[in-house]
Amino acid sequence: MAFTALRLARFGFSALQRSRAYDLLMRLPMLGWASLLAMASVGDLIRYVATVDPTLPLVIFAIKIAMRLSTIAFLMLLMTTVVLRERPTGKARGIEPRVSALLGTCLISGIVFFPRRELSLAGEIVATLFVLTGNTLAVLVLGRLGRSFSVMAEARRLVTSGAYRIVRHPLYLAEMTASFGVLLQFLSFWTALLFAAQIAIQLRRMTNEEGVLAEAFPEYAAYQQRVARLIPGIY
Repeated sequence: MAFTALRLARFGFSALQRSRAYDLLMRLPMLGWASLLAMASVGDLIRYVATVDPTLPLVIFAIKIAMRLSTIAFLMLLMTTVVLRERPTGKARGIEPRVSALLGTCLISGIVFFPRRELSLAGEIVATLFVLTGNTLAVLVLGRLGRSFSVMAEARRLVTSGAYRIVRHPLYLAEMTASFGVLLQFLSFWTALLFAAQIAIQLRRMTNEEGVLAEAFPEYAAYQQRVARLIPGIY
């Protein structure tokens, strides 16, 4: 009797996961997280404009403004894609892919809770350019993904055009680039360790996602063979 009840409970939960209501509910955490970050980024932009050093060279001011605007643009686009994305046709099984996805999404934000480093002007420019480059690439990639975007290891529609012709995971590459720029601004042993953990988790997420995509799309195996994971000709 207990075994039968357990099977029924599992069947019921499985049916719930396939329902539209469950899919809509699962969008809320990411939507809330992106909204909070977007509001914080807008506040940071306002504070920066209000307190900027008037002697700061105009080109440096423009780069820093562009960096902040690129962050806001990415977060706004992220919110839009979360709302409009298609329902998944396949998902990774088990708890580990979900934990990896959540950690990979949120862990790197912990860097900003550490003391900020005093960088030289050249160092500030380099760090800002890394963030700006990563954010700009992320906006372009997310625009290409559109309704296929997913935080969890899920399959919606196979995208192989745009930046996906060059590497299989351009969005992760963009996030790593931007995160490295943030790391430079808060560099310490602990933030470097946090960044290394973030890289390891993101690599695990790639493996999880590739497994789901290979199962959902037979043509993914050929795509996987001809396109590098992150760095063309190397990895």
